[in-house]
Amino acid sequence: MSKMIHTPGIVKIEEHSDQSATFAIEPLHSGYGMTLGNSLRRVLLSSISGAAITSFKVEGASHEFTTIPNVKEDIVEIILNLKGVRFRVFSDEPQTIRLSKKGEGAVTAKDIAGNADVEIVNPHHAIATIDNSKGSIEMDIVVEKGRGYRVIDEYGDRKILADMIAIDSIFSPVQRVRYRVENTRVGQMTDLDKLLITIETDGTITPKEAFEEASAILVNQYTALAGQTTVERGAPLSASGDMADETSGIDDTPALMTPIEDLNLSARTTNALVNNDIHKLKDLFELSDIELKELKGFGSKALDEVKEKMAEMEF
Repeated sequence: MSKMIHTPGIVKIEEHSDQSATFAIEPLHSGYGMTLGNSLRRVLLSSISGAAITSFKVEGASHEFTTIPNVKEDIVEIILNLKGVRFRVFSDEPQTIRLSKKGEGAVTAKDIAGNADVEIVNPHHAIATIDNSKGSIEMDIVVEKGRGYRVIDEYGDRKILADMIAIDSIFSPVQRVRYRVENTRVGQMTDLDKLLITIETDGTITPKEAFEEASAILVNQYTALAGQTTVERGAPLSASGDMADETSGIDDTPALMTPIEDLNLSARTTNALVNNDIHKLKDLFELSDIELKELKGFGSKALDEVKEKMAEMEF
């Protein structure tokens, strides 16, 4: 095992939709796939900033254990539906918005009149149903920013108006996180991890934004605990990246001045490199995989041969 813990990188982001993406992180120190995967998942599900309804007022209803004339759902059902309305809020202060609907039909989030600081992300989300042409519903809704999940008991001494109904609030914009750990290798190092983590959000933020915020939260927490202690940062390894990336940070050692002819490559690969003015090992390192493949007479098999030789030389 290496004496140094090398830093990983995001080698691929596979976007399944606007709200779902899978991040491939490698190469990780042995055992770190599970370590990072579990910590990222817990932070993603509990600590990402979002917005939710914290209280509301319905004309004609003073508490949650009642009904509204000409409305099919009772207040308890309406509360459950309100929890599913998702918002983007651009202010740190609580925002009061109004829902107004008259006449028979479905009441959805699009019937809520937003303002400059509140944007409704899922306007088609159902809230209630008016079952009479003469029926109506008028509602004042308070939306706030927060993190995680907050129950009514956590409001403490915060002032809630007497005619407002407080509700449990789901602030987290991340709906689901799952991860798995696979094996990967770099050269002769075969005990490395690859982390695949899939994030699904409610649409108020992108999976990439959620991933970066969770990572920043963990960095802040661990930095506060580390004090003045520092650990030498290992150079990033590349499991499947370019030759140039794999050798970043390598000084001009004598080995880099080795002639291509002395690497004991096949005659075809050697001739292809020399004919393209690549005469020393240093010249080879300056080219990426894509640039190598574009060389005249140099194909995928030649690239694989070169990579095997680099691994054998422990570059």
